[in-house]
Amino acid sequence: MNKGLMRKRYLIMSAAVTASALVQAFTMNTFLEPIGLLPSGFTGIASLLSRITGMFGLRFSTSVGMVALNIPVALFCYRQIGKKFVIFSMVQVVLSSILLQVMKSQPLFDDVLLNICFGGFLYGLSVAIALKGNASTAGMDFIALYVSNRLGKSIWQYVFVFNCGLLCIFGALFGWENAGYSILFQFICTRTIDSFYHRFKRVTLQITTQKPKELVKEYVGFCKHGISVVNGYGGYSGKEMSLLHTVVSTYEVQDIMFHLTKVDPAVIVNVMPTETFIGSFYQKPLE
Repeated sequence: MNKGLMRKRYLIMSAAVTASALVQAFTMNTFLEPIGLLPSGFTGIASLLSRITGMFGLRFSTSVGMVALNIPVALFCYRQIGKKFVIFSMVQVVLSSILLQVMKSQPLFDDVLLNICFGGFLYGLSVAIALKGNASTAGMDFIALYVSNRLGKSIWQYVFVFNCGLLCIFGALFGWENAGYSILFQFICTRTIDSFYHRFKRVTLQITTQKPKELVKEYVGFCKHGISVVNGYGGYSGKEMSLLHTVVSTYEVQDIMFHLTKVDPAVIVNVMPTETFIGSFYQKPLE
């Protein structure tokens, strides 16, 4: 990869991590803390530990806990997921923990449900921003992405189940009403992530072209996915045509379109959702 492209990629990752940390800290201070909700994942565990120790007159900093809990998981994932990915994810955690201390914001709403809806959406958005920038908010994201890379499918629904278990402990200790609200918050958060982050969703590309050899050469040079070619002719024009067929991840579609139209501006591409896929599929590793 040339230096210019690498610099651009680092700039995008840095911007995504910074934006994610800002949105996450703002959401926790503005929507979660005023109504006593518990955030998700390791941040939620750190917040829960802070509240439990507070019951005994001790002080456990949520910000310090966020960093401390993530270190062992980060060390494990450093080689398993991707070095740059883990480093930028930990930068996001450190930034979030600092911003939690320095950012002071006033609650926007008195209504609990409005706080839950806006807070859940924004918290999920903060996670999605980091993931889109090829980083994460660490913690459960590390575990979810590690397992997803192994299985080749998203497991955010299982992360939601884990968070619900955590919230049951929270409910038993601090009251079931806030725990119930927190579960609703987690559901909105999880649905937001699933709506914006599609790395493990697949689509089928049906490509019609009069330049099959050139397109296949360009495609194979850019992608590591297989592609099938069926030769035929256009029913309307009567000209020789080829139908190319391949399955890719949704996050790759834009780049593939760029390469295809560069070779054949008249190419026709039909993008179809793929519900089930059986067989070998190359999943590009996180960097």
